[in-house]
Amino acid sequence: MDRSPNVTWQEGKLSRTRRWEALAARGATVWLTGLPSSGKTTLGAALEQRLVEEGAAAYLLDGDNLRHGICGDLGFSRADREANVRRVGELARLFADSGAVAIAALISPYEALRREVRERHERDGLSFFEIYVNTPLDVCAQRDAKGLYARASAGELNGLTGVDDPYEAPTRPELELTPESSVEAAVAAVLELLARDTGVSSQILTGA
Repeated sequence: MDRSPNVTWQEGKLSRTRRWEALAARGATVWLTGLPSSGKTTLGAALEQRLVEEGAAAYLLDGDNLRHGICGDLGFSRADREANVRRVGELARLFADSGAVAIAALISPYEALRREVRERHERDGLSFFEIYVNTPLDVCAQRDAKGLYARASAGELNGLTGVDDPYEAPTRPELELTPESSVEAAVAAVLELLARDTGVSSQILTGA
């Protein structure tokens, strides 16, 4: 990750360990990747709601929402898609460092960029979970809530991931979800993963 010239990292007075102890929290990033209309946002929103309502700090970083603001200057060229993933990855890392569960829901089509985000978390000692929302292209097209596939089919939209722009599926995700799983079952699977691997208040996460 690039940094601006002539800057120095400023250490605060509060260590991550002390912060997490004081908040009774443990941060992590849940990275939801998949084709457009695969269900990433639906799952991310349900996961965020469950965590927060059970008392755990969590925040959904939705790809479309971020392009209304912090990523609003980016287009959909490969370079801009890469910049988008890096920015969201840094946001997620900061949220996780604060003790929250960051839920990133964006296509993030390139495996090398997802790996870069993972490695950035791991260097900082932060948990990172790649969740592959593996919904087949034809099912995504049937959902087509935004009309993207219809526009691509009509020749009105170029560069749609999975149609005329590549999507590199994860090779070793922590969890793979298919349309056969209900939203409730998918949320439960992610919560189980978090509780088992990070110890993020397993009683909160499992509803015990």
